[in-house]
Amino acid sequence: MGNSFGKLFKLISFGESHGKVIGGVIDGCPSNIEIDFDYIQNKLDKRKPGQSDITTDRKEDDKLEILSGVFENKTLGTPLAFIIKNKSYDSSTYKKNKDFYRPSHADFTYQKKYNIRDYRGGGRSSARETISRVVAGSIADIILRKYNIEIYSYVSKIYDFSLDLNYSNIDRETIEKNILRLERYR
Repeated sequence: MGNSFGKLFKLISFGESHGKVIGGVIDGCPSNIEIDFDYIQNKLDKRKPGQSDITTDRKEDDKLEILSGVFENKTLGTPLAFIIKNKSYDSSTYKKNKDFYRPSHADFTYQKKYNIRDYRGGGRSSARETISRVVAGSIADIILRKYNIEIYSYVSKIYDFSLDLNYSNIDRETIEKNILRLERYR
Protein backbone atom coordinates (compact mmCIF):
# COMPACT_ATOMS: atom_id res chain seq x y z
CA MET A 1 0.00 0.00 0.00
CA GLY A 2 2.88 2.36 -0.61
CA ASN A 3 3.23 5.65 -2.41
CA SER A 4 6.80 5.20 -3.56
CA PHE A 5 8.31 4.39 -6.94
CA GLY A 6 11.79 3.16 -7.78
CA LYS A 7 14.69 1.66 -5.90
CA LEU A 8 17.99 3.46 -6.55
CA PHE A 9 16.24 6.68 -7.54
CA LYS A 10 13.15 6.59 -5.34
CA LEU A 11 10.19 8.96 -5.35
CA ILE A 12 7.81 9.14 -2.43
CA SER A 13 4.80 11.26 -3.39
CA PHE A 14 2.35 13.00 -1.09
CA GLY A 15 -0.68 15.28 -1.17
CA GLU A 16 -4.17 15.16 -2.58
CA SER A 17 -5.97 16.78 -5.47
CA HIS A 18 -7.88 19.06 -3.12
CA GLY A 19 -5.29 19.41 -0.39
CA LYS A 20 -3.02 22.43 -0.03
CA VAL A 21 -0.08 20.87 -1.92
CA ILE A 22 1.10 17.98 -4.05
CA GLY A 23 4.72 17.02 -3.62
CA GLY A 24 7.42 14.46 -3.33
CA VAL A 25 10.72 13.44 -1.89
CA ILE A 26 13.39 11.97 -4.16
CA ASP A 27 15.96 9.78 -2.45
CA GLY A 28 18.99 8.58 -4.38
CA CYS A 29 19.51 11.67 -6.49
CA PRO A 30 23.25 12.04 -7.14
CA SER A 31 25.05 15.16 -6.01
CA ASN A 32 26.36 18.00 -8.16
CA ILE A 33 23.70 17.72 -10.88
CA GLU A 34 22.78 21.14 -12.22
CA ILE A 35 19.00 21.46 -12.22
CA ASP A 36 17.36 23.09 -15.23
CA PHE A 37 14.27 24.58 -13.60
CA ASP A 38 12.96 25.94 -16.91
CA TYR A 39 13.04 22.42 -18.34
CA ILE A 40 11.10 21.03 -15.36
CA GLN A 41 8.58 23.89 -15.52
CA ASN A 42 8.08 23.24 -19.23
CA LYS A 43 7.17 19.63 -18.43
CA LEU A 44 4.82 20.76 -15.66
CA ASP A 45 3.18 23.26 -18.00
CA LYS A 46 2.49 20.47 -20.49
CA ARG A 47 0.65 18.37 -17.90
CA LYS A 48 -1.29 21.09 -16.11
CA PRO A 49 -5.09 21.21 -16.40
CA GLY A 50 -7.23 23.42 -18.58
CA GLN A 51 -5.31 23.09 -21.84
CA SER A 52 -7.70 21.05 -24.01
CA ASP A 53 -11.21 19.69 -24.29
CA ILE A 54 -10.17 16.39 -22.72
CA THR A 55 -8.87 17.81 -19.43
CA THR A 56 -10.48 19.41 -16.43
CA ASP A 57 -11.04 23.15 -16.71
CA ARG A 58 -9.48 23.63 -13.27
CA LYS A 59 -6.90 26.43 -13.37
CA GLU A 60 -3.60 25.86 -11.61
CA ASP A 61 -0.17 27.49 -11.97
CA ASP A 62 1.75 24.32 -11.10
CA LYS A 63 4.87 26.20 -9.99
CA LEU A 64 7.64 24.04 -8.57
CA GLU A 65 9.06 24.91 -5.15
CA ILE A 66 12.15 23.02 -3.95
CA LEU A 67 12.25 22.65 -0.17
CA SER A 68 15.56 20.82 0.28
CA GLY A 69 18.30 18.93 -1.52
CA VAL A 70 19.39 21.71 -3.91
CA PHE A 71 21.91 24.51 -3.34
CA GLU A 72 22.96 27.04 -5.97
CA ASN A 73 20.92 25.07 -8.56
CA LYS A 74 22.88 21.84 -7.92
CA THR A 75 21.72 18.70 -6.17
CA LEU A 76 23.32 17.91 -2.82
CA GLY A 77 22.94 14.13 -2.92
CA THR A 78 20.57 14.38 0.04
CA PRO A 79 16.81 13.80 -0.23
CA LEU A 80 15.31 16.36 -2.59
CA ALA A 81 11.92 17.56 -1.37
CA PHE A 82 9.52 19.63 -3.47
CA ILE A 83 5.95 20.88 -3.53
CA ILE A 84 3.50 22.38 -5.97
CA LYS A 85 0.77 24.41 -4.30
CA ASN A 86 -2.86 23.86 -5.23
CA LYS A 87 -4.58 27.20 -5.52
CA SER A 88 -7.95 25.72 -6.48
CA TYR A 89 -8.45 23.27 -3.63
CA ASP A 90 -11.88 24.20 -2.32
CA SER A 91 -13.53 20.81 -2.22
CA SER A 92 -16.96 21.97 -1.01
CA THR A 93 -18.48 21.31 -4.45
CA TYR A 94 -17.55 17.63 -4.07
CA LYS A 95 -19.87 17.06 -1.08
CA LYS A 96 -22.56 16.02 -3.55
CA ASN A 97 -20.33 13.01 -4.38
CA LYS A 98 -20.16 11.82 -0.80
CA ASP A 99 -22.68 9.01 -1.22
CA PHE A 100 -21.88 7.68 -4.70
CA TYR A 101 -18.87 6.78 -6.85
CA ARG A 102 -18.32 8.94 -9.90
CA PRO A 103 -18.27 7.12 -13.24
CA SER A 104 -14.84 6.96 -14.93
CA HIS A 105 -13.03 7.94 -11.73
CA ALA A 106 -11.00 5.90 -9.26
CA ASP A 107 -13.13 6.70 -6.20
CA PHE A 108 -13.96 3.05 -5.51
CA THR A 109 -10.40 1.76 -5.94
CA TYR A 110 -9.11 4.58 -3.73
CA GLN A 111 -11.47 3.50 -0.97
CA LYS A 112 -10.40 -0.13 -1.36
CA LYS A 113 -6.69 0.76 -1.28
CA TYR A 114 -6.76 3.16 1.69
CA ASN A 115 -9.87 1.85 3.49
CA ILE A 116 -11.32 5.36 3.74
CA ARG A 117 -13.62 7.41 1.52
CA ASP A 118 -12.13 10.68 0.26
CA TYR A 119 -14.73 12.13 -2.10
CA ARG A 120 -12.83 15.42 -2.65
CA GLY A 121 -12.05 15.12 -6.33
CA GLY A 122 -10.27 11.79 -6.25
CA GLY A 123 -7.76 12.47 -3.48
CA ARG A 124 -4.63 10.42 -4.21
CA SER A 125 -6.24 8.83 -7.26
CA SER A 126 -6.63 12.13 -9.09
CA ALA A 127 -4.61 12.86 -12.22
CA ARG A 128 -3.25 15.81 -10.24
CA GLU A 129 -1.10 13.31 -8.34
CA THR A 130 0.99 12.80 -11.49
CA ILE A 131 2.70 16.13 -10.76
CA SER A 132 5.23 14.45 -8.50
CA ARG A 133 6.06 11.91 -11.21
CA VAL A 134 6.57 14.66 -13.77
CA VAL A 135 9.02 16.47 -11.49
CA ALA A 136 10.93 13.29 -10.58
CA GLY A 137 10.93 12.11 -14.20
CA SER A 138 12.26 15.46 -15.38
CA ILE A 139 15.06 15.35 -12.82
CA ALA A 140 15.88 11.76 -13.83
CA ASP A 141 15.92 12.93 -17.45
CA ILE A 142 18.38 15.73 -16.58
CA ILE A 143 20.65 13.15 -14.90
CA LEU A 144 20.47 10.75 -17.86
CA ARG A 145 21.28 13.53 -20.35
CA LYS A 146 24.66 13.92 -18.62
CA TYR A 147 25.42 10.42 -19.90
CA ASN A 148 23.94 11.01 -23.38
CA ILE A 149 21.03 8.69 -22.64
CA GLU A 150 17.70 9.53 -24.23
CA ILE A 151 14.43 7.84 -23.41
CA TYR A 152 11.41 8.20 -25.66
CA SER A 153 7.94 7.21 -24.60
CA TYR A 154 4.49 7.52 -26.02
CA VAL A 155 1.05 6.00 -25.73
CA SER A 156 0.33 3.94 -28.80
CA LYS A 157 -3.35 3.23 -28.18
CA ILE A 158 -6.19 4.19 -25.87
CA TYR A 159 -9.38 2.29 -26.63
CA ASP A 160 -10.20 3.19 -30.27
CA PHE A 161 -7.68 6.03 -30.52
CA SER A 162 -4.43 4.85 -32.02
CA LEU A 163 -1.30 6.66 -33.12
CA ASP A 164 -0.95 4.01 -35.88
CA LEU A 165 2.80 4.35 -36.23
CA ASN A 166 5.59 1.89 -35.71
CA TYR A 167 7.73 2.95 -32.74
CA SER A 168 10.76 3.34 -35.01
CA ASN A 169 8.90 6.07 -36.95
CA ILE A 170 7.90 8.17 -33.95
CA ASP A 171 9.30 11.68 -33.69
CA ARG A 172 8.63 14.71 -31.51
CA GLU A 173 6.56 16.57 -34.11
CA THR A 174 4.20 13.63 -34.57
CA ILE A 175 3.75 13.22 -30.85
CA GLU A 176 3.25 16.93 -30.16
CA LYS A 177 0.47 17.17 -32.75
CA ASN A 178 -1.60 14.70 -30.77
CA ILE A 179 -4.43 16.09 -28.59
CA LEU A 180 -3.20 13.90 -25.72
CA ARG A 181 0.07 15.86 -25.79
CA LEU A 182 2.09 12.70 -25.95
CA GLU A 183 5.68 13.62 -25.27
CA ARG A 184 9.10 12.53 -26.33
CA TYR A 185 11.43 12.31 -23.35
CA ARG A 186 15.09 12.94 -24.05
